[in-house]
Amino acid sequence: MTDDALVDRLSRLPIWRRPVTLAPLTGGLTNLSWVADDGVEKFVVRRGDDIPVHHVFRDRERAASAAAHAAGLSPEVVHVEPGIMVMRFIEGRTFVEADLRANIDRLAPLLRTCHREVGARLAGPPNFFWVFHVIRDYARTIAAGNSPFAGDVPRYLEAAQALEAAQAPMPVVFGHHDLLPGNVMDDGKRLWLIDWEYGGFGTAMFDLANLSSNGGFDDADDAKLLDAYFEGKVTEEVRRSFQAMKAASALREAMWAMVSDLHLQIPGADYKAHAREYLRRFEELLAH
Repeated sequence: MTDDALVDRLSRLPIWRRPVTLAPLTGGLTNLSWVADDGVEKFVVRRGDDIPVHHVFRDRERAASAAAHAAGLSPEVVHVEPGIMVMRFIEGRTFVEADLRANIDRLAPLLRTCHREVGARLAGPPNFFWVFHVIRDYARTIAAGNSPFAGDVPRYLEAAQALEAAQAPMPVVFGHHDLLPGNVMDDGKRLWLIDWEYGGFGTAMFDLANLSSNGGFDDADDAKLLDAYFEGKVTEEVRRSFQAMKAASALREAMWAMVSDLHLQIPGADYKAHAREYLRRFEELLAH
C-alpha cells in the first residue's frame, strides 16, 4: 500500500465524526503513527501488522492494551481493524532517558500496579515473555541472515546462558517488557504506559532491569529502584539477579535491533546504530 493510499484509508475510518486531519508522529522504531483530529477529539492511529520475528501479534497487543486501560495505566483503544489501532490521545510529554532516572519514585508504583492488576483484566490467549528465549530465537534469525553482527552470536548465547543461570525464582506477573523512555508519558498529573506489543506474563525482574538499562541507571539509581519497588525488602539474591537481568535486557535490545535491521523498514530508523549503542551498554554491564 502506498503512503497516499494508507493515509486515504485512515481518513475514511468509521470512527471519525467529522473530516479528519492526520499529522505523522515521528520517532517510532516499529510502527507508523499519526495524531488524528476529527474536530471533536484527538486520537493516535497506529499502523502495524504482525511481526513474527519479534513475537509481536496484534491481537495480543490489543488485548494487553485493553487490560492496561482497565487497570488505569494506558489510554483507551476505541477502534481496531486489521493492521490499525486507534487510541485516545494523551495531552502530555513523552519521556526521554533522563526522565526515567528522575522519576524512579513514580515509576516503581506504576510497575507494581501493572504487575498486580493488568493480568487479572486480560481477556483471551496471553503472551509469555522470557528474555532468554527471545535472545536464543533472535540468535537463530541473526545467524541465518546476512547480518554484520552474526559472527558474535555464539558469544552472546554463552553470556545469556550464564545470565539466565543467575536468575532468582520469582512469581509470574503481567509485564510491559518494553520500557523505553518513549513508552512513558507524563500528562502533568500522572504517568501513562503506552505500546503493549510485548505485554505478557513473565517476572517483575525484566521490567525492573529493562527500565534501568534503558534509562542508563547507575548503582545508586538501581538501589533506589529496587528498594522502591520491593518496599525496602530486597535480598542480595534479588540484587544479583537484577544485575544479570539488566545485562540480558541490554543484549536483547541490541539483538532486537539486529533482527530489525534484517526485517523492518521504518523511515528514519537506524537499527545498526541502535544495536551498537545497546551492545556498548551490554558490554559495560557484563563487565560490571
